[in-house]
Amino acid sequence: MDKDCIFCRIAAGEIPTEKVYEDERILVIKDVNPAAPCHVLFLPKQHSGSLLDSGGAIVGHMAEKVPEIAKKLGIDEAGFRLVINTGADGGQTVNHLHVHLLGGRSLAWPPG
Repeated sequence: MDKDCIFCRIAAGEIPTEKVYEDERILVIKDVNPAAPCHVLFLPKQHSGSLLDSGGAIVGHMAEKVPEIAKKLGIDEAGFRLVINTGADGGQTVNHLHVHLLGGRSLAWPPG
């Protein structure tokens, strides 16, 4: 755990948040600044700065949980988007690997 990382502190239970799902490896929470009617974040409990230092296993585990979470949120049939921002130019604002799941409305392309 990185004591200076807000997502590590959330995963450790130090900062309260609205949990959608949790297991021994990941936490899924509602985004506090949603960009869509449904916007949740998949957070690994173990700190990893970005996709570049994460290794594939945790990303695979998060991807395996997407269908379950999308169904739970009621966006599985209409559709959704997954986003992993990496680095400053990629839009990453918290240096802890996380996956955005967005849905609940039609999403434009290109994203920005």
